[in-house]
Parts: sequence; C-alpha cells; structure tokens
Amino acid sequence: MAKLILLQQGGSAIPYELTATETYIGRHPECEIHLNSNMVSRKHARVLPGTESVVIEDLGSGNGTYVNGRRIEEPTQLGNGDRVKLGPILMRFEDDSLASVSPLDAIGSTLSFGSGDGIDVTSGGTDQATIMESVEDSTGFGRLDVQPEAKLQAVLEISRRLARAQELNTLLPAILDTLFDIFPGADRGCILLNDRRGKLVPVAQKHRDQTEDDSVKLSRTVLNKVLETKTGKLSADAASDAEFSASESISSLSIRSMMAVPMLDLDSEVVGVIHIDTQNPISRFRGEDLDLLTAVAGQAALSYESARYLTSHLDKMKQDSEMEIARAVQRALLPDCFPEVDGYEFYASYDSAQAVGGDYYDAFEMSDGKVCLSFGDVAGKGVPGALIMSRIASCVQNVTQYVQDVEPAFVAINNHMCAKMVEGRFVTYVLTFLDPKTHQISLCNGGHMTPLIRKADGTIEEFGEEAIGLPIGVMEDYPYEAISRTLEPGETVVIITDGVDEAMNPQGDLYTKERVVEFLKQDFPDAEQLGIALLADVRKHAAGRDQNDDITIMAFGRNG
Repeated sequence: MAKLILLQQGGSAIPYELTATETYIGRHPECEIHLNSNMVSRKHARVLPGTESVVIEDLGSGNGTYVNGRRIEEPTQLGNGDRVKLGPILMRFEDDSLASVSPLDAIGSTLSFGSGDGIDVTSGGTDQATIMESVEDSTGFGRLDVQPEAKLQAVLEISRRLARAQELNTLLPAILDTLFDIFPGADRGCILLNDRRGKLVPVAQKHRDQTEDDSVKLSRTVLNKVLETKTGKLSADAASDAEFSASESISSLSIRSMMAVPMLDLDSEVVGVIHIDTQNPISRFRGEDLDLLTAVAGQAALSYESARYLTSHLDKMKQDSEMEIARAVQRALLPDCFPEVDGYEFYASYDSAQAVGGDYYDAFEMSDGKVCLSFGDVAGKGVPGALIMSRIASCVQNVTQYVQDVEPAFVAINNHMCAKMVEGRFVTYVLTFLDPKTHQISLCNGGHMTPLIRKADGTIEEFGEEAIGLPIGVMEDYPYEAISRTLEPGETVVIITDGVDEAMNPQGDLYTKERVVEFLKQDFPDAEQLGIALLADVRKHAAGRDQNDDITIMAFGRNG
C-alpha cells in the first residue's frame, strides 16, 4: 500500500494511505492531506497513484514542492523512501511494492570525469573487496585515543590549508591535495557528494602519478556499508594481475588497499564520501590510518559545510537584492495617485505576502473623461504572479487608450492574455468604467468575487453576481457580459482579493467574507476611511500571524 508519512517534531509520524485516484495536499480544509501551515498553499500539490508508479505534482504553490531536496517543476515519479517537502512540512513516501533505490544507483559502471579519467564502481561477481576494519564512531573526529598527536597535526594542517579555500570548486581539490601529503602511500583518491536528488556523484579526483589515466576503483560493497553505517571502512581485495601469478609470495603481498570514510554534517547526515587507495603492497593502509582519515574527514566536512553555507548566503544576498529591485519595479506599476474627480473619493492598498505578489489594481482617467478602475488577482504568488501582473497592467493601459466601452475592452484584454498565458495560470479580474457626469458605472467580472456596494443607509449589495464569467487567460473570445448601475450619493464600491477574507489568525480562523459584509455596514465618512478601517480590522484579526496571500483592497464612492 502506497502512503505518505507526515514527519512531526519529536519523532512522531502520521501515515496517510494513498487510496483515492488523486490526493490533494494543502492548507485548504477540503484537502485529503490537510497541512496547517501558512507556508503551505491552499492546494499545494497532488499525488496521482497509478498501477505501476505514484506521481506527485506541484500546483503552482508559492513555496514549492521538493522531492529529495530538489524543487520539482513538473509531475515527478516517487520512489520508495523518497523525501517530500512542502514549505516547512516534511513527508516520506513509502510503498512496499517498490524496491528502495540505493544512492549509488546514480553511478554507472564507469563515469567520465575530466579528460579520459573515470570512476569505476565494481559490483556483483567483480567486487572482490573485503572489509578489513571499521571505525565505529565516525560522528566526529574518530577515536581520540588513537594517534592523538598525529591526528591533531593532521586536523590543524587541513584546517590551515582549507581556510584559504572558500569556494567549493577550489575546496574539494584542496582536500585531496592535503590527504596525499598526510598519506604518502596513497596513489589515487576521489570525493563523492550527495546531489540534490540524494544520489552520490563524483566531484573531485586525484592521481599521484599525473601521467596515469587509469580509473579510480571503487567498491560498491564498501560504499554501501559506509552510507548505511555512517562509519569509515578499510578494505583490501586479492589482486588478479597475471604479472604476479607465477609467484605466490609476490601475489600474497600485491594487495590493493583502500579506505572510505563518510563526510558528516552537523546533523550527522552523510553529505559525501572520501575514498583513497594504494596499489603499493608495502604501503597497505592499517587501522590507525583509517582512524586518522576519519579525523581529517571530519574537519573536511566542516570546511565543506562552511563553504557551502557561505556560497548559499552570498547567493541569498544576491537574490534578496534582486527581489528588492523587483519589488520596487512592481510598486512602480501601481498608480502614484488617484484621479481627482469632483464628488468622488478613491482608495486602494496593496500588501504582498512575499517580496513581490500577484495582486493588481489601477485607477486612471481615460481620454473621454471616464475613470478606469482595474482590479485583479493572479493565480499564484511570488515572482510568477508578479510577472503576469506586470503584463496585465501594461495590457490594460494600452487597450483603454483605444476602447472606451467596458465590454469590448474586457474581451480584448482577455484575448491578449490568452495568447501567451502560461498553462495553469489565470487572473480573476474586474474592470469598471465610471462616468462622473452621469454617475454610471459599467463593469465586467472575470471569475472574481463580486464587488460590494455599501449604500447610504448602511445596507450591502453584491453587484453583478449574476454576470461572473471565466477568469481571463482561460478561453479566448469568451462572451463576457457587462452590467451597469447608477452610483447614488453616499454609495461606496468595495473590491477585495481573497487575501482579505482568507486572512487567518494564530488559531487558523479565517476572516471570511461574511465578516467583511458586517464590517462594511458601519458608518464611514468616505471611501478612503472605509478602506483604511477595513485593512486595520483584517490586521487586528490576524493578530500578528504572517499573511498567507496578497491583501489588496480598492474602494471608490460618490460623496453624500
């Protein structure tokens, strides 16, 4: 039976059997696997069980779906034991009918590395490695009571050399150079690291004899033992070289010796393996050599982790700087001020859940004197939503220069967005034209929640509920229907995105549209004061909890 196991803090786990044709995972209460975290989207991902495989698909979530540490962009097949991460939530996929995949399956029989060099992993009948000794405690620097002076000197030496190597592409070769100095008998060495898929791949290798282009020989048996036990292993295999077959004494001494030790991070998880070997029968490695290599690997792992975190930090700083620029660009697309029209007040606020968002509004005066009020919510947050938001902002400005009737303008905007819309992305959108002379408002609604009209007596009317069409970007030439209404003195139109009614407090309670309606029944002097008060009430309800979605409010009204 296939199942996803939710891993919780403290070591407990909750299994979810995947019995349905599709299983949705997300924050929405209707999801089969409900995750109560504001870092998880309402419908974050879905799992599609099949007869021979199980596939997981991200549904345009803001924080992404990761399988074995790699963010997936398309439906991905799950294997037994795969790790799934949604926001901060960790899960593990288990299916008894599927065999577990060894991390070494990423290594073929021979992998090219550089020019003519390779990594050769023996297995099956050709794997003649015999494990001679192990270091049972590889969680730190090995056993401190074995060669303490040599161990300290080796750790200090590798620390000194690696202190100057802050980039990963120079750090790993420097580790091998140091190991060859510490172990004069070593002929060949290599370092393998876990990639984003959780597979071991070779990243650096070294030959003492630079003219040698023979492959570094690795034993699958030894490597699997290192990964499973997280301990260093010393092994030797009987040579089968025909050159020594005539001499039993020489053949008994011609033993190829190798050592493999894990590189463990601060959480004692294997991030890689260091392997060195010798073909000199006089320079066979011994147990104290294995313990010394374990100590050196501990320091090498710390240096590697430090360099990796530094690289990640620098990348994050660069990304943050670019996101701040993107945020400034997106803010520049929003209007700096609202039209000044006698007898009318306008207000809008925009708060994105991330640095950039997918909500959008605009308000400007057209050439015929009408006021265009444009309001939309892109499916998805973050950078993808912001890119679509910038596109629709430009499209609206261009279309309304030539089309002054709301219905053909709406159809033209939809057709333009359909032309090159990314699959799975759409925009719920409301376009309103206000004629200040006749006080007539004409509106088209593409899949957005209905605008609310607060009348002068405090009652609330949902405007245009009967004429909601498809979101724009879904179907070209969709026949949208425009509706009109005269805006009476003292009436105010309020349009919100779902970030308002779905704002959650620390207990997980939604603000709800019903609460919006009740709040609007209060008395407000104008549209601006109404919008400011509504936003403040949403913040009060959230009580400091991070918002799940972009929060955007637009209000415009005719003075009493």
